[in-house]
Amino acid sequence: MRRVVVTGMGMVSPVGLNVAESWKNALAGKTGVGKLSRFDATNFTVQIGAEVKNFSVGDAMDAKEANRAPLFLQYAAKSAQEAIRDAGLTSENFNPDRAGACVGVGIGSLDILEENHKALLEKGPRRVSPFLIPHMIANMAAGLVSRLNNLKGPNMCTTTACASGTHAVGEAMLYIQHNMADIMVCGGVESAMSPTSIAGFAVMKALSTNNDHPEEASRPFDLNRDGFVMGEGAGILVLEDLEHAKKRGAKIYAEIVGYGMSGDAYHITSPAPEGEGAQRCMRMALSMGHIPLTEMDYINAHGTSTKLNDFYETRAIKGVFGDNAKAISISSTKGVTGHCLGAAGGIEAVFTVMALKDQMVPPTAGLKTPDPECDLDYTPHEARRRLVRYAMSNSFGFGGTNATVAFKRWDK
Repeated sequence: MRRVVVTGMGMVSPVGLNVAESWKNALAGKTGVGKLSRFDATNFTVQIGAEVKNFSVGDAMDAKEANRAPLFLQYAAKSAQEAIRDAGLTSENFNPDRAGACVGVGIGSLDILEENHKALLEKGPRRVSPFLIPHMIANMAAGLVSRLNNLKGPNMCTTTACASGTHAVGEAMLYIQHNMADIMVCGGVESAMSPTSIAGFAVMKALSTNNDHPEEASRPFDLNRDGFVMGEGAGILVLEDLEHAKKRGAKIYAEIVGYGMSGDAYHITSPAPEGEGAQRCMRMALSMGHIPLTEMDYINAHGTSTKLNDFYETRAIKGVFGDNAKAISISSTKGVTGHCLGAAGGIEAVFTVMALKDQMVPPTAGLKTPDPECDLDYTPHEARRRLVRYAMSNSFGFGGTNATVAFKRWDK
């Protein structure tokens, strides 16, 4: 089986406009949560979110195209550009037919639909934009990344709710392992910060209503957590066949060695009891990567800051790792980014790789009062330097869909 490595990364997040800035703020536990600014949320029960600030797509897209493109496509273009430049890929050192894109999107852009539905009702069908469909369908992120970077290999979109980004990374790894591509640009992207989206999640009672203290609202594994905070952004990785990477002299961040996926077959939104589906998912990733339980040193948890997810993820980790669970450093970087939905898995995969590269575990921001039922080492308050040999990232989505990717430290 071909070995697959990470050779480039890019990010747009609520705590930074690139990987370096986002990682610095994640290590510092600096939250990106604040009052919603995209629309007037005065009459909403939820008035907070983790928005991307001061974003500019720059030269990642043609200015005319960017002006009419929804944010999720702009985030995809910008983060992919950073990842490809970081990987040192040029038109001379890879075959476009052997390079592809797999980008996960959960919802995409509801604001485009909202605007055009309003135009339809108020002004008639002729006033609906001809860009409505291509600007809201989820696979356009992968299509755009492919088109802008001349990637003519596999072109794929995973839409599996909050697991979309992680599934995209795992699927991209499989394409390379099975010789369908030498290079895959993969990850997740989302920008669903719209009135309909906020209202929809709010009436489900899924979102935090800590409007008066937004900086404390996203608090995974905390006793007083009251729901997740919606975030947005993109996290993109360049995965590459090891021999291809070596041949062109690429720098290598880490090796991706494991991928797991499972279905709960239980409930539309709630996780299965004891995190049974999550356990099978993690076990699959560990088995594929031939990872000893005693050498898993860091887990970037799904850790949404909701009552059931955090509790059952804790039970799942204990179920998989047994007595070794307490020796693992775990954190949820959603404490700083909020829950970026389809982008979460991409962003968190980048953070997981950075933990391996720098041998640093980011903290779980917002964790002040530990929940007695979430009694593992969730790295509260401060980042921690430690040996990280293997690390994994979990993502679990509505509909009972689960994904895990596992990475190994790269030893030169």
